[in-house]
Amino acid sequence: MATADSAAYELAQVNIARLKFPLDSPELKDFVDALDPVNAAADGADGFIWRLQGDTGDATDVSVFGDEWLIVNMSVWRDPNALTAFMYQGQHRELLGRRHEWFERVKEAMTALWWVQTGCRPTVADAEKALLCLREHGPTPEAFTLRTPFPAPGGGSAA
Repeated sequence: MATADSAAYELAQVNIARLKFPLDSPELKDFVDALDPVNAAADGADGFIWRLQGDTGDATDVSVFGDEWLIVNMSVWRDPNALTAFMYQGQHRELLGRRHEWFERVKEAMTALWWVQTGCRPTVADAEKALLCLREHGPTPEAFTLRTPFPAPGGGSAA
């Protein structure tokens, strides 16, 4: 249960991926076709608050790190439990199992979490900063992972 202080924060997440093929290629058709249904499932998920959207309704047209081969997914959730529940169920879970078909394997951190004040909508610059922080310092209260979570400022549970 969230405390009054931890309720003043929401969990931001960013996930970037390096494409193996252009988005309009036959190799990425299954991935691209799944974007709308998976985004709709996220939008309706318990604990979902917000997601980054570009002109197309998803974020595939949003630039991250100035690299046209990187795509970004960024959202805000009530807490880590809500994010985890969504990630490992339904069509999203199926797509996670196929990610290596579509995206390059990268050794550096491509996913980061951080707490934002309730109502704050993080920018791509915020996401880049979180990823760089995680890459340079490992998990800290400023940028962490689901495997190494940190509680919201002011208390509350990290998991």
